[in-house]
Amino acid sequence: MKRLLIILFILFSLAGSVFGQEAAGSRYAACDLCGFCPPNPAPQSWSSCQKCLYPNVNPDPAAMDSLKIDEETNLPPTPYPGHQNTFLGCLGGSSSFTQSGSAGPVVQSILNIIFSAAGGIAFLYLLYGSFIIATSQAEPERLNYGRRLVSGAIIGLVFTFSSVLLVNFIASGVLKIPGFGETTGP
Repeated sequence: MKRLLIILFILFSLAGSVFGQEAAGSRYAACDLCGFCPPNPAPQSWSSCQKCLYPNVNPDPAAMDSLKIDEETNLPPTPYPGHQNTFLGCLGGSSSFTQSGSAGPVVQSILNIIFSAAGGIAFLYLLYGSFIIATSQAEPERLNYGRRLVSGAIIGLVFTFSSVLLVNFIASGVLKIPGFGETTGP
């Protein structure tokens, strides 16, 4: 009886391994790094995250290429090296965040956002000052207030653009910070 059980156990284990390999097919991870977890629909930010982290996969989330597990490494697809998808957008450069030279592209992305916001605020002040001048009806106080707003906005725009040029020149030309001045994104 023991021999029969042992033989049956060996047969079932061999049959399970042989048939299991044939029926296995592709394996998928539960979720990708962009938050796509089937059968739930892909999040709204999935396409921008996919372009940042998985530039070489099919852009259709239904294809589930960002979830396919590699048979050799037993891991899902690795994201684009050195890139991180954040609420600020795709941050990163040609190296990973733990290697030297990786701070340059991240700092450059953050500075671009800061300078863009400062330029946008200065432009809005320019529009507001122009509106105050246009609606002052020759009142000297409102007219002077509008002129101060317009001149302050123009000075702010000049300051913002010159600081962008100065920071880029110093970081990439003088200090030669690794990764600074390179384009970010695949």
